Amino acid sequence: MVPQALAGQKPGATRLLAYVGTFTSPLKDVLPTQVDLPPGNGRGIHIFEVDQATGALKPAGIYESGSSPNCLAVNADNTRLFSTNETDHVGPSKEGTVSAFAIDPATGALTLLNTIRSGGAGPTYISLHPSGRFLFVANYFGGSIAVLPVQADGRLGEPTDVKVDEGPIGPTRAKHAPPGSFAFSGHDRTHAHMVLPDPAGRFVIHVDLGLDRIYVWKFDEQKGTLAPAATPFVSLPPGDGPRHFHFHPNGKWFYSIQEEGSTLALFDYDAATGALTARQTISSLPPGYAGSNFCSEILVSHDGKFVYAGNRLHDSIGIFAIGPNGELSFVADEWTRGNYPRSFAFDPTGQFLYCCNQRADNVTVFKVDRTSGRLEFTGQFLPVGNPSHVAFVSLKTIR
Repeated sequence: MVPQALAGQKPGATRLLAYVGTFTSPLKDVLPTQVDLPPGNGRGIHIFEVDQATGALKPAGIYESGSSPNCLAVNADNTRLFSTNETDHVGPSKEGTVSAFAIDPATGALTLLNTIRSGGAGPTYISLHPSGRFLFVANYFGGSIAVLPVQADGRLGEPTDVKVDEGPIGPTRAKHAPPGSFAFSGHDRTHAHMVLPDPAGRFVIHVDLGLDRIYVWKFDEQKGTLAPAATPFVSLPPGDGPRHFHFHPNGKWFYSIQEEGSTLALFDYDAATGALTARQTISSLPPGYAGSNFCSEILVSHDGKFVYAGNRLHDSIGIFAIGPNGELSFVADEWTRGNYPRSFAFDPTGQFLYCCNQRADNVTVFKVDRTSGRLEFTGQFLPVGNPSHVAFVSLKTIR
């Protein structure tokens, strides 16, 4: 049966669905220093039909889950979706889990294929290797990353490698924090926050917020294992806390956002060796801002002209122009129309940006000005409890 949201569409036309991961259960058994404690207002993975002309979202279903599917990844042919399960506790080490789903080609509905341990506690980020044969997961509370093989039918296998972060914990005050900032979130222990392969899939990069480090690993695609690169990590300024990063489309520039320092850092990336060379650091906030702020997401626009940075407490998306040598300059900031923007995502065309306002329990939609980089609020608020992540899937209508 075709959902009502799809009725009236021409056979063979391309449809676009948005899947929103949420926190559906309170975080428990966490350190007293944990500042981000979502109450679990979501219901699972929320599915929306996207109006590709206006960017508007229309509810099209929910995959109910109580394990906080807070990060999503979709394979290249849009047939499989993967989710972290941050509040799952498996075994004596209280590992989290990762789930694999089949995407119904007609309706976009999700069918669970299997669920596997994540290699550490609190999985918070997942990404796919360009081959589609491996899934990488960052375990925030476990301070580890893991490699999960993706089998031919889309199911996940047991981890082929797990790396546990080690080293000195950074200070509780960030070197580059704004004046008057008391931002402190992850400098209590190791916290792997993001993991992503480089565009060629030869190296895998992950950040540890508590150690103020960006790690680089050589990836063996035959064995599914990781080995330290020639330069195994680079250090960020003490206490700044790297959280997320994004490659420029040219593959040569690498941008990192620091959660407690409220900064963006530009690195030159050597695709042959995986080496990162720091070149610029700039505030994620407008000039003159003072007080506490926690950075979240960072994205480079599809055309490589702008960088977008999430600011929680300031509750804005900072917009930065990319110069001819990759260096950033502040353009403007846009209020997210909610509070605590955890992440945001562009639609596949780059015309619209969707922001997950975690504490406001909504997703807001913005039109992207491709010339100036500025964001224009479309007026749409989507009610979603504790939204965390948006992923898009393109499907064909039923013939």
